[in-house]
Amino acid sequence: MKKNRQNIILEIIGSVDVENQNQLIEELAKAGIPSTQATISRDIRDLQLYKEPSHGGKQRYAAGGRPETQNHAVRLKAIFKESVTSYSCAQNIVVIKTLPGLAPAACGAIDSMGIHSLVGSIAGDDTGFLAMTDKESAEKFCKEIEDMVR
Repeated sequence: MKKNRQNIILEIIGSVDVENQNQLIEELAKAGIPSTQATISRDIRDLQLYKEPSHGGKQRYAAGGRPETQNHAVRLKAIFKESVTSYSCAQNIVVIKTLPGLAPAACGAIDSMGIHSLVGSIAGDDTGFLAMTDKESAEKFCKEIEDMVR
């Protein structure tokens, strides 16, 4: 039942701009799936849904995917659009500047992506240093960041 409900949630947010949990409960009810706010809240967490900009300045739920199945470009795009304010490449080091307090989360997410050319990261409050295996890998990663923040 849970898996079926979560699959229907993914179908709904893929076809309708759902702005909040109440709207999602209504859409599920239309599909014949009664639900509560607490259940929807857990489903949103389990499915790793996040809010992204929609038409007219509104927000809508989008599927973030599970870390083990989601490709790193999709995860990075969400992270960087929400938190990174600038980035730069210095030899084999990529320096990212984030909103205050978000560098540890950004670097932690990047560390967990299994990027083979990433040796490791160090994060302060609003700055992260990513050590890449070589200059070319750092430049390639900066290009990926550039594509994501557009």
